[in-house]
Amino acid sequence: MTQPITRRRFVRFTASGAAIGLLGANLADAQAKDKKQPLYKISLAAYSLHRTLAAEKLDYLDLAPLTKKEFGIDAVEHWNRPYADKAQDKKYLAELKKRSDDAGVKSLLIMIDSEGNLGDPSAAKLNEAVDRHKKWVEAAKFLGCHSIRVNARSRGSYDEQLKLATSGLRKLSQFAAGHEINVIVENHGGLSSNGAWLAEVMKRVDLKNCGTLPDFGNFGGYDRYKGVRELMPYAKAVSAKSNDFDEAGNEKSTDYAKMMKIVVDAGYHGYVGIEFSGGRLSEIDGIRATQKLLLKVRKQLST
Repeated sequence: MTQPITRRRFVRFTASGAAIGLLGANLADAQAKDKKQPLYKISLAAYSLHRTLAAEKLDYLDLAPLTKKEFGIDAVEHWNRPYADKAQDKKYLAELKKRSDDAGVKSLLIMIDSEGNLGDPSAAKLNEAVDRHKKWVEAAKFLGCHSIRVNARSRGSYDEQLKLATSGLRKLSQFAAGHEINVIVENHGGLSSNGAWLAEVMKRVDLKNCGTLPDFGNFGGYDRYKGVRELMPYAKAVSAKSNDFDEAGNEKSTDYAKMMKIVVDAGYHGYVGIEFSGGRLSEIDGIRATQKLLLKVRKQLST
């Protein structure tokens, strides 16, 4: 089994990277076999390395180079928490962009947490949450992303939360439209984990740059396949959540073949982001296992 990233191992990666680079190149070749019209492409969500980042075994600025050399993946989905105080730090963002560009890795979106609830029952707090997200819209534009991922948390009755989330998302999306950035909502707890509710919010917001980021997990007791099917008409990104795998390499909680058929049958052929959040495997091994499964399923669905 591959060892988790340690400070020593990461130094070895940055110093030479030759063997790892070869592995990454081989994986990249595997992903590129159906270059002409792949059913979908594969990206890496930064959250997959949240334990490594929290332990300061990886500098966030090195996320893109690591992603390319370790996995052969050419696109990342950023997460705002590791650099939460740097949304308006142009020097930091410029360095993050440079290292991504130099590695040949695209920045697709930024996942935003801890910036207030976009469906807060308090009008003042809702407006404050909208304002706090604006700097991330600007950061996403600077990095070359197409979207920011937000949460639609609220309180109150089903209908009250529909109205509140619609209001907050519409305000933020109208601002983001001026920067050519999408505002996309993940099923991420509360009523947002109810596919029918979130789909109705999308209908009510009714703006082209407001959509969804269906996550294979995070549905609670709601049927995950039904939920993803309901959210795919509005999807501008897809999150392949994974936690653990059986001996055959299949994810234990989600039937990836069934789920990815729902995704491609909806006409989606963009990036599918690996979001490993399990605890049994190391983050490196979990990411690799998810990548291998997505490649296998893509081949199956292609034939």
